[in-house]
Amino acid sequence: MRPESAVAERTGRHCLLLPSNRMGLYLALRHWCTPGMRLLMSPISADEILFLVLAAGLRPVIAPVSPRDGNIDASRVDLSSVDAVLTTNLYGLPDDVAAFSGKILIEDVAHALETTLDRPLGTYGQAGVFSLSKHPGAGSGGVLAVDSAADLQSLTRARDLLLEPGAMRTELVSVASSMARQAALRLDLVRPALKLMRMLGMEEEREGYRIGLQSPELAEAMRLAPALQPFDPWVRADLHTYRARRGWVARWYQSRRLAKVPGERSRRLAGVASLAELPTVADGVRSHVHQPLFRVPLLVHDRDTAIAALERRGVATGYLYDPPYDDYAPGFTEPSPDPEPARWWASNVLPVDPLYAHRALPVLQDLMPARSDRPESRIPS
Repeated sequence: MRPESAVAERTGRHCLLLPSNRMGLYLALRHWCTPGMRLLMSPISADEILFLVLAAGLRPVIAPVSPRDGNIDASRVDLSSVDAVLTTNLYGLPDDVAAFSGKILIEDVAHALETTLDRPLGTYGQAGVFSLSKHPGAGSGGVLAVDSAADLQSLTRARDLLLEPGAMRTELVSVASSMARQAALRLDLVRPALKLMRMLGMEEEREGYRIGLQSPELAEAMRLAPALQPFDPWVRADLHTYRARRGWVARWYQSRRLAKVPGERSRRLAGVASLAELPTVADGVRSHVHQPLFRVPLLVHDRDTAIAALERRGVATGYLYDPPYDDYAPGFTEPSPDPEPARWWASNVLPVDPLYAHRALPVLQDLMPARSDRPESRIPS
């Protein structure tokens, strides 16, 4: 079954296959939002998401977050002051989608392929944008899910205008690299694989932030918004082929990896349940312990030491989003009225893959909770 057909079967929506989740977010923002609109978004997400919002010509309005789950704290937002909302569903924990009824709602469900409330996430807003590189581990690919066939046709035309030519050699390398990562995880070879990657210089170098802001150049690019191409230096980040057309090899691999997701569900749920018993687990996990989360967020003291200890046991840590957008891109966003919960969350969160909880638990059981400067008063009763 083609990847978009599998997502269509889950969501009951019309689905469009894309080279990446990030391309899908841009298409959705451009399709439903008008340049100049105020878009409410979480300050904690991948850096490139902010640049996609700017590329769409929108004004990012940074929301306060809940320390329970790192998502938008809808109880502390004046929704009358914004035109649209972009959810994050961080690590698979669901945003309060019901609170955003009546607004243009774009759901980033990259982390939430398997999260379900009364129906699957990705079916509440005008669009749900999925990632094939997260739960399925396919290395690349995204799916845009919408209700209307007319919207699908329009989005397909917009996608085709933005696609760049693909290359079979690049595609084969991408698929082979993803297969190697999956094998390293399965065979408990993460530690030697990381060492080899570093020896060969395969990790992308960076100084400071994951994507350098380059404020003067970014301000110049914003003069050309809405347009995606001027923002390529920021959006492509660690996926330089985010707009490249994929061929049959990538589609075959995406379908193969996506078909494995249901078979991993029970193992993922077992990992969530075991990690939810730790004193360091984020409170929001305990409210969603029956969701097969992408990652289980813990909130720990001395996170860097914990990451190093996990790596020695062959457990790699990723998906850390620090600092929040308020601190990362001042001047390009409308700052949160209360940035402290986001700063606290982003500096202390340790996301753990529930599929490999058994490898991580010997380290995690000894971790201390994050310091008591936790903004308890911000948690809704």
